[in-house]
Amino acid sequence: MNLTYFSFFICIIVCTLIITYWAAKRSNTTNRFYTAAGSLTGFQNGLAISGDFISAASFLGIVGTIALHGYDGFFYSVGFLVSYLVVMFLIAEPVHHLGKYSLADVVCYRFNSNSLRSIMAFGTLTISFLYMVPQLVASGLLLRLLLDIDYSISVMVIGGLMTIYVVFGGMIATSWVQIVKTVVLLSGTFLLSLIVLSRFHWNPSAIITEVIHQSPLREKFFLPGKLLDSPVELVSLQLALLLGTAGLPHILIRFFTVRNTKEVRRSILSAAWVIGSFYLITLILGFGAIALIGYDRLVAADATGNLAAPLLAKELGGDFLLAFISAIAFTTIVAVVAGLVISATTAFSHDIYHHIIKKEKATEEEQLRAARLTALGIGLISTIFALRMENMNVTFLVSLTFTVAASSNFPVLLLTIYWKRFNQTGAITGMVTGLTASLACLILGPHIMNPIGGWIASKPLFPLYNPGIIAIPVGFISAIIASLVSRKSSQEKDEERTQFFIKAQTGIDMRGKSM
Repeated sequence: MNLTYFSFFICIIVCTLIITYWAAKRSNTTNRFYTAAGSLTGFQNGLAISGDFISAASFLGIVGTIALHGYDGFFYSVGFLVSYLVVMFLIAEPVHHLGKYSLADVVCYRFNSNSLRSIMAFGTLTISFLYMVPQLVASGLLLRLLLDIDYSISVMVIGGLMTIYVVFGGMIATSWVQIVKTVVLLSGTFLLSLIVLSRFHWNPSAIITEVIHQSPLREKFFLPGKLLDSPVELVSLQLALLLGTAGLPHILIRFFTVRNTKEVRRSILSAAWVIGSFYLITLILGFGAIALIGYDRLVAADATGNLAAPLLAKELGGDFLLAFISAIAFTTIVAVVAGLVISATTAFSHDIYHHIIKKEKATEEEQLRAARLTALGIGLISTIFALRMENMNVTFLVSLTFTVAASSNFPVLLLTIYWKRFNQTGAITGMVTGLTASLACLILGPHIMNPIGGWIASKPLFPLYNPGIIAIPVGFISAIIASLVSRKSSQEKDEERTQFFIKAQTGIDMRGKSM
């Protein structure tokens, strides 16, 4: 075991546990446990959103994808970044005005239905697990590679840490772990990018020349069509990335952690600047990896390119810089899975236990105990799933998560907030159909059904690797049609509907009281 690597990892674990200990003393109510009692500033929340959003796939995966595939790799970054425009202009403020703890609160503010709340909670749990499992698998592989620790032990370490953060510290601990992760991530990657530029005497054209020389793609490195050669796949992926963020529960519940609309806007703007800066840095790192390491060495180390950033760090700074960058990747995974656990915990303990099982009669102590037990259960279940997927390629679940969110949560949220004719039947139909369509495309698609290397050795029944172009319209169209043809019209009165739309856009109820 490399002592330098081990020291960095222990330092991160100790620091995050100190944060959790501090937060545990402040997470003694459900409001603090679920939303940190709205105590974060817009800038702090923006950093936390960035920490929630920038996953290991973004950090490790995109650097490698740019290095191996050029333009198409950076296209992922563009989709991730532009998606925040959809959140900022359409979703963020209404979610803050209407919700309390969960996404189901937002929709059920208009349609008070236990059936709809349970379906929304199930969707949140599905998205959280789909996103959580590949993060845990990646963490296990990373620790095994760097510290020579058994994969099972590695996954249990990460699973245990994320569970401790949420069980004891709730949203307060999760938020500050994510803030620290963002600061460390930006600092480390920025430092690495400066070292890359210094190797080429701060001359960008020299980097481009060396990239063309080292890559087998030559000049085509800067042209599209290497990774996503099908226009349909390209449009489908970008559609999922563009709309999926506006349906991710662990991102949207972060708008409950600030006090007012002004801080919501600051949150989004801060997150957009941080995430935009990060993806520009990944562009430099991707160029640096192919220029300084070379295509053959990158592929020999890992054909997927996921080790490009660590290899670049070792090339530029030896074991010390490699340990630092790897520790950043570790922190990235821990912060993201903690955010996923808190969103899944909220969905079950608040929506299902408090509202449906206890019929909103659970005491504060009962709700808090249920939340902590739920976090413990979710952490245990996701860890068990990750332990059994060591030899399976589960990275595709990350992009699929955006498809599921864009085809189920996003249509229902958008139509609930902006369409007067939308009703409860349309909301339930949209959620169920969107979830079913996206999951069916996964099971019947080439990720699962593939004669070569698939989980099912069979010809896929659905041809696309990225099913968003089919699943997302299905979610929208089914919700719209169900609302139009439903004989059971919305039970809303005109006055109630007007009050809802005023509150959604302004945060003020009909009596003029600011909420």
